[in-house]
Amino acid sequence: MAAMEVPRDLNAVLDAAWEAARKVPGYLMENEARLLGTIAACAPGAGSIVEIGSFKGKSTVMLATVAAHYGLGKIVAIDPHNSPELLDLKANPEASTFQDFLNHIEAAGVAEHVEVHRAYSRDVSSDWDRPIRFLWIDGDHTYEGAKTDFDGFFPHVVAGGVVALHDALNVFSGPIRVFVEDMLRSEHFGAAGFVHSIAWSQYRPEDGKTFEEQRARLERVAAPLIPIVREDKPLHGLKKIHFKLKRSRVPRAAVDPSKWLSLLERVQG
Repeated sequence: MAAMEVPRDLNAVLDAAWEAARKVPGYLMENEARLLGTIAACAPGAGSIVEIGSFKGKSTVMLATVAAHYGLGKIVAIDPHNSPELLDLKANPEASTFQDFLNHIEAAGVAEHVEVHRAYSRDVSSDWDRPIRFLWIDGDHTYEGAKTDFDGFFPHVVAGGVVALHDALNVFSGPIRVFVEDMLRSEHFGAAGFVHSIAWSQYRPEDGKTFEEQRARLERVAAPLIPIVREDKPLHGLKKIHFKLKRSRVPRAAVDPSKWLSLLERVQG
């Protein structure tokens, strides 16, 4: 795996990208946004950056600002903009976040750096034929939804590319199950970790087995969350306390770009 270096101006670029992204409504924390920018700038390989689930454009602006600065191509932003989790579709079946999304990427000055797909991921993945170096999944958080997003685009992820899922440490079944079952338990993945509620891992089809113990240690603290959130229902009482206790055992601190890159090469046996 070819070594990567942190661009000298990356911290300044991340600062500027977050300054633009923080103005956009959404659920992305600053440390999560900076991780996304770091992956976009530093992940090895060549290919597209694909975002599944754009909402009003917070992560899109973060990624597109970084991509524009480093000439990484357009961010492929896929979202039908009609999420029942985020919109009251019973009161207004025509409700949509699409115009807000367009307004925000335009206001941030990155519209020309975004390839917009107002569609479900399965409809885009069915005809997809481009390599992907960063697959960012933040769409339907049910297991069926997250699994569909992962299965549709993962076959196109290049060696050295990164897959990340949002809300893997929140009360949703999809992101945590896909991360544990399809990534941590796979010998084709290498370094892995959490930052706040983002779960990420690097695709290492040739030498992923050398990261087996590192992935196993992470699985031991992440997998116990799955039975608690399997039903995709709000947690209350003792069950909520149990979830928070289990989650507290998962390392999820922010990492700076240099440390993140070092994780990709550090085999912890």
